[in-house]
Amino acid sequence: MAFNRILFTALILILFGCNTNKTINYNVDLIITGGTIINLSNNGKSSHDLKNKAILINADTIFDIVDASTISNKQKNVIDATGKFITPGLTDGFTVINNQNYANAFLYMGITDVIGVESERRGTFYHHANPSPNIHMLREVGEEPISNSEVIQTIKKHAKNKAQILLIMYGLNPSQVKLANHEAKKYGMGTIGELGFTSYKEGMKIGVDAFVHTTRYSLDIAPDSLAKKVAAQPFSNDLGSPKWRYYQLLTELDATNTALLNHAKNIGNSNTYLQPTFALLYLDMPFSKNPWEEKVAQIINNDNINRPADKITGKHNYPKKELEAYQKLAEQQLMIEKIYYQNGAKYLSGSATDVWGSMPGISLHQELEVLHKIGLTNREVLAASTSNFNDAYGFSFGKIKKGFKANILILNKNPIENLENLKSKKRLILNGKEIDLEKLLKKH
Repeated sequence: MAFNRILFTALILILFGCNTNKTINYNVDLIITGGTIINLSNNGKSSHDLKNKAILINADTIFDIVDASTISNKQKNVIDATGKFITPGLTDGFTVINNQNYANAFLYMGITDVIGVESERRGTFYHHANPSPNIHMLREVGEEPISNSEVIQTIKKHAKNKAQILLIMYGLNPSQVKLANHEAKKYGMGTIGELGFTSYKEGMKIGVDAFVHTTRYSLDIAPDSLAKKVAAQPFSNDLGSPKWRYYQLLTELDATNTALLNHAKNIGNSNTYLQPTFALLYLDMPFSKNPWEEKVAQIINNDNINRPADKITGKHNYPKKELEAYQKLAEQQLMIEKIYYQNGAKYLSGSATDVWGSMPGISLHQELEVLHKIGLTNREVLAASTSNFNDAYGFSFGKIKKGFKANILILNKNPIENLENLKSKKRLILNGKEIDLEKLLKKH
């Protein structure tokens, strides 16, 4: 009997030992444990969120994702995210940083990566901000007609200067767009089309990764003769210019227009992503909110913004005729993008800051707001600002995944329920290190 009792006791101890989870003291720099990791895969169409996981971070990279139950209670450098919601840091896919205040505004609004642009209106990109979102520079080819050899040499120069995105522009013909896209991919660059002498249908067939600006990539709707005139003179505020004659055409469309529907089907059947840059016309939309009322606006200088919003009304102070034209265009942009989305278009977020009153950090959230208004679910909107950048360009950020950059938002409230929760109380991890958000509000 004594022997049987000893044997029984031994079996119980063995079974108990087998059912006890062993904890591990991981040799990593930071661990985020608990919380709900929001699933943004498949362009935001997946919905199986991860719970009770721990994100292991080494240096600036996600080392692994493991069960939270394996974390030792003696583990150091742990952020307890129990009850919170975890997403990748946001991306502004078309923007400028002009100074430290701009960099701070992006970070304060949860933006950890930007695709950087420079232009006459936006000014020189400021590369010395600290802290700063990660910068992935965009460079152009073909704003004016050039030879094939000039296309190749321009892209080679951009690659030498470590550009990560090539903007393929109006002046290139179809064979040159194909050449530019091929050369860019050879150097590992993503490609954005802002086309003119090449149709967007041709750009899709060539395999350009993304198109930018609704008013640009809708040019296939216009007669070819007008499209060529716009390509030759793409920038003008003159209401009689080819660009504005084309804009007038857009404002006269309805949802049954054959050219619009055919173009929408071409977009939906392609692998090319769209960046509408709604923020350029956001202030002219009837539901727009005053951007100066955002807390982070206190560090932004009004004089740095191209055609800024009135601080009291939150609207543009354009001449009446010009304002009415932009308002009509904004209304039509919403209708057009709804048609594109309904036909299967895929999206990337980009604010086009700081043109036409768009503002660092603030306007990326305007962009997300309008993406939702054209029909995207909140999950699809979040994907457009995070994981879709990996899917479109192959960038190793925008996902909570082993081997990706450790750029992470820890949110107190669920952004799937309301996108405004992205601006609620949060913690920001940038390249594996936590950023003190309140310090960002100190004006430089």
